[in-house]
Amino acid sequence: MKVIISHDVDHITAWEHSKDPIIPKFILRAIIEWSLNYITGHELKNRLLSFVSNKWNYIEHLMTFDKQYRIPSTFFIGVNCGKYLCYGKDRAKEWIGRIKNQGFDVGVHGIEYENSTAMTEEYAEFKQISGFNAFGIRMHYLRRTPNTLEFLNKIGYVFDSTEMEMKNPYKIGNMWEFPLHVMDGKICSDGARWQNRNLDEMRQLTMNYLKLAMETDISYFTLLFHDRYFSDEYKTLKAWYVWFVTYCRESGIDFLNYRDAIVELEKSRLSSGHNQHKY
Repeated sequence: MKVIISHDVDHITAWEHSKDPIIPKFILRAIIEWSLNYITGHELKNRLLSFVSNKWNYIEHLMTFDKQYRIPSTFFIGVNCGKYLCYGKDRAKEWIGRIKNQGFDVGVHGIEYENSTAMTEEYAEFKQISGFNAFGIRMHYLRRTPNTLEFLNKIGYVFDSTEMEMKNPYKIGNMWEFPLHVMDGKICSDGARWQNRNLDEMRQLTMNYLKLAMETDISYFTLLFHDRYFSDEYKTLKAWYVWFVTYCRESGIDFLNYRDAIVELEKSRLSSGHNQHKY
């Protein structure tokens, strides 16, 4: 089993949300987590100070860490606004360039998931901004309809990682679907919109998922960690991510990105008599 790590970029600044409910929700969540003793007063203070610094992304910090541990992670950046993703095309272009320059892969953090015409326009926008000819996508909030994946295949995406299920990668036409197995928000929360698990509980739950993946012969274990959480404002989530990467490294588990996984998968299909998809 190998591990694929990806990072969804949902925010760049705090005040890009001045016209939506994210800020009051953010404050309420912080107060609830502090009142339940899941975060410290220091973390609460740091979260409130983020309005002064106007910094809600930790992409650079995460790239530095991933480089240190040789994690070829993929960052998903939105080129459309919607569902509280508000940073816009100029910010997207800036960060796509910065991420590419650091040697990491970038995919679309998709907003459009119902209308094939709008989805095609989003694909073309990312292609123009990024300079990539082949790339993948993950839908924001993992939204999809029964037709979404087939639309993505017809549009020309090389891979998607929106479905959340303990399954191996599979093909839809020419597109590979990489089911997502672990996501930070679900690991830290048990049926709530705020953190209600401590670090030990998060580690144990993650170990359970890893064990299940091995028992069911999952070839590529996929994990999503939002860059926003790689900060002292979210110490437990940051510690959990550091633990996961360290644990995998110490256990001899290899990391790769979606592109390299596709190369391996296509070679396997070719040796099994399937037609190879040129990537």
